[in-house]
Amino acid sequence: MSAINSISAEKLARLIGTPRCPALIDVRPKAEFEGNPRLVPGSVRRSHSEVWEWASEFAGQSAVVICGDGSSLSQGTAAWLRHAGVNADVLEQGIEGWTKAGLPLLKLGRIPPLDRQGRTVWVTRARPKVDRIACPWLIRRFIDPRAVFLFVAAAEVEGVAEQFGAAPFDLDGVFWSHRGEKCTFDVMVEEFGLTIEPLLRLATIVRGADTGRLDLAPQAAGLLAASLGLSRMYADDLTQLEAGLPLYDAFYRWCRDATDETHLAHSRRSET
Repeated sequence: MSAINSISAEKLARLIGTPRCPALIDVRPKAEFEGNPRLVPGSVRRSHSEVWEWASEFAGQSAVVICGDGSSLSQGTAAWLRHAGVNADVLEQGIEGWTKAGLPLLKLGRIPPLDRQGRTVWVTRARPKVDRIACPWLIRRFIDPRAVFLFVAAAEVEGVAEQFGAAPFDLDGVFWSHRGEKCTFDVMVEEFGLTIEPLLRLATIVRGADTGRLDLAPQAAGLLAASLGLSRMYADDLTQLEAGLPLYDAFYRWCRDATDETHLAHSRRSET
């Protein structure tokens, strides 16, 4: 059972990837962080010694503070955050406990440079369908909850990337793109070190829908149909993105929790 104002690694892992995930704040000192330069998925880095300066950023939110072992560094930072009105807990046993539990750690070397507001910025082709909604969902839920996405004409993606410091994705010739039979979502899952079973299962569905290989998973046809429907419902790409995120939330939860569940209530009633 978790101690007061703390959360276990296993319980936090169940929240990551869902809309209910609290803000995750890694406060390990620079030297300690450089000894293990990976993050709990979805975390942001902040200095514990400047907590009173950045605490307001998380006002009105729940947060989990993460240090090396869950001791005084995270405990003190969380107490400061609670003083500032943030509902703050600490991760029990910190990064050490998370690692011992065999839970995924985000590979930092693949995260694009942050802008002045501490966000990653991404750019891709306008009028998204599958991959260009799936990838932003993955980024928002597991990599950078505050990520910015720019949708522009295909011919302008690389120019916008250069001029605005954005990472281009799902475009031929760039790093974040299809590789062989794999789609961009597959590539991101692998490159960021997020190869957990639910995301790998979801990646197969996304690949099937995005590449026309509907034989890869029975759910691929449904994802494709819903994605095409969303693209017809919304003329604005960002509005479509916000509408599409819950779709991937639902597919992720099915991949994680409900693959063995069936819905036979109606058929049973018809038989009696």
